[in-house]
Amino acid sequence: MGRYFGTDGIRGRANDTLKVETVFKIGRFIGSYYQGGKILIGKDTRLSGSMFENALACGISASGCDVYLLGYCSTPSLAYITMHEQFSCGCMISASHNPYYDNGVKIFGNDGIKINDEIENLIENYIDNPEGLDLAVDDRIGKILDHHAALKDYCNWLNELYPLDLSGHRFAVDLANGSNCLIARDVLRRTNADITYINDSYNGININNHCGSTHLEMLQELCKNGDYELGFAFDGDADRVLFVDRNGDVVDGDKLMYACALYLKSVGKLNNNTLVTTVMSNMGLFKALEKQDIASEITTVGDKNVLDRMLEKDFVIGGEQSGHIICTLDANFGDGLKTALMILSLIENEKKDIIELVKDLIVYPQLLVNQRVSDKKIVLADEDINKRIKDINELLGTDGRVLVRPSGTEPLIRVMVEAQSDEICHKYVYEIIDMIKEKGYAVEKNN
Repeated sequence: MGRYFGTDGIRGRANDTLKVETVFKIGRFIGSYYQGGKILIGKDTRLSGSMFENALACGISASGCDVYLLGYCSTPSLAYITMHEQFSCGCMISASHNPYYDNGVKIFGNDGIKINDEIENLIENYIDNPEGLDLAVDDRIGKILDHHAALKDYCNWLNELYPLDLSGHRFAVDLANGSNCLIARDVLRRTNADITYINDSYNGININNHCGSTHLEMLQELCKNGDYELGFAFDGDADRVLFVDRNGDVVDGDKLMYACALYLKSVGKLNNNTLVTTVMSNMGLFKALEKQDIASEITTVGDKNVLDRMLEKDFVIGGEQSGHIICTLDANFGDGLKTALMILSLIENEKKDIIELVKDLIVYPQLLVNQRVSDKKIVLADEDINKRIKDINELLGTDGRVLVRPSGTEPLIRVMVEAQSDEICHKYVYEIIDMIKEKGYAVEKNN
């Protein structure tokens, strides 16, 4: 991670840790770097989106590139249009699953892949030292144009990939008051399924607010108490999706990847017989894959790291427990709506419900607790904390593990324990959390 870029772009609290001036500088650099080109900008539904959209567009046009505004859209739709219309790059204004008061910028190249570390470093250097870039003058000043109509091409692409007729099926869908409020209805309507939508009315401050893939409680209740085969929920910018079965139980990204890997193997498309996951995937996934003679390739957290490994070794399926899943058979970016269609297609083709598809994956009890801290690096370098982590891992042996890592987008330390019981998980997670607090590293959240 860089000084500003985390695992998923630049992110911070709007007008606090992420200022308009910073976003303008990002625009100035991008416009200069791709001078004479065309840049696509999209945004999710959070309140500060239009403010940052204007700042970014002004910076880009002032440096000599034309700007095309996609408006409210999902991150994957922006990546798709950037690639298929050969924009110089695409900029998504979003803080993904974060609360509405946060925002950020994700940048994609014209291959639909997030920009590399080298370009990120150049942007960071310019943010710290904004010198040396000339302003465009006369007829070199970039135009700012509306491009919202291009979203239809993205929707058509999804329906052509998965031409489903799900007449007679009944689902519940949580749109997280986010990006898919503008897209999902159009795509899912063409499947002919009977769908009930919740959290589908955005107002700028309700994105991800006790809803969506990070807060599944409302969807779980609906599926458990209503006549639905299943439900699925997106995050704020719609690059993630998680499912809920008819009993209200969560079907997370590990289970979704498992089902997809089994299917791809059965039809001879699981290249190198491997699924790419991150260190956060449950031990149960790895054990279930072993029984199916499917290898697992493990990366550090972040969809960018997953994709890098997939491209490096020619793997076709990978993702994260959070529901950010990538299938390079049709795109080099994660897409919650595409993943949802893939799972629905799998259910229809296999004539199995989602419970049956994932029944052989036995999840180990797992507890993840996020602790806000003053300095992530100091916590991770603490010798006492590291010794206790090592001791716990030795105690758990092959029946569990402890993983302590920094958030790539927030000032958080994530403490996760997997073990044979919830009680063991709770015990060891809070031993580490208590050590962080006792050493004075913890801070209270300041809203």
